[in-house]
Amino acid sequence: MCRVLSVSRSGYYRWRNRPESQRAIENRCLDAHIKAIFNRHKGRCGSPKITDELNDMGFPVSKNRVARRMKAIGLRSIYRRKYRTTTDSKHSHPVAGNLLQRNFTTDGPDKVWVSDITYIATARGWMYLTVFIDLFSRMVVVWARSSSLSAEMVLTALGRGIRNRRPGSGLIIHSDRGVQYACKDFRKVLKKHGFVQSMSRKGDCWERGVCPWGTMQWPSHFSASSNRN
Repeated sequence: MCRVLSVSRSGYYRWRNRPESQRAIENRCLDAHIKAIFNRHKGRCGSPKITDELNDMGFPVSKNRVARRMKAIGLRSIYRRKYRTTTDSKHSHPVAGNLLQRNFTTDGPDKVWVSDITYIATARGWMYLTVFIDLFSRMVVVWARSSSLSAEMVLTALGRGIRNRRPGSGLIIHSDRGVQYACKDFRKVLKKHGFVQSMSRKGDCWERGVCPWGTMQWPSHFSASSNRN
């Protein structure tokens, strides 16, 4: 091993017989206290909270050192992702009936589109994504993103879908009761093209069960750059 690592034999034995450093002793003691505090809070505390408790216990230590020791011993706090609401159904706009009634099958393309909005955490803040999928193929018809939950994002996506697919009149557009889909501008576009609006019942995610985000199929040619055109 000494030959492979280019270490002298005498140097190896000096290292092996060297007494434990004061820093290593302190770290070993600190690790034990960090684990105790971490377990007492059932893993729901990070380095700032653990640092405060250690200081209260008489261990003057910085947050950065606690964070390094937590990483070294494999401790990571449990956090719950902040929930953000994307559906505002408390509005005075008309609400369409539910034409699908959880029947998520159709016999041809561009007969039923289902739409939904989700949110994505980015380095620049929250981004919102609107997607329309074809119920027949379960493929993404079109999508649009925005930094706000405005109806403009949904209208942009729908407009792109109409230009790209040119669906005929009678196309059913199914969504939740969010104000983005119930507003006058959205209904005006549907009426112009002869589309039929359908909405799920209030607070029932199963009414849009075809649109769980992990099961949609994205066409290989879809990209952020191509969708801007």
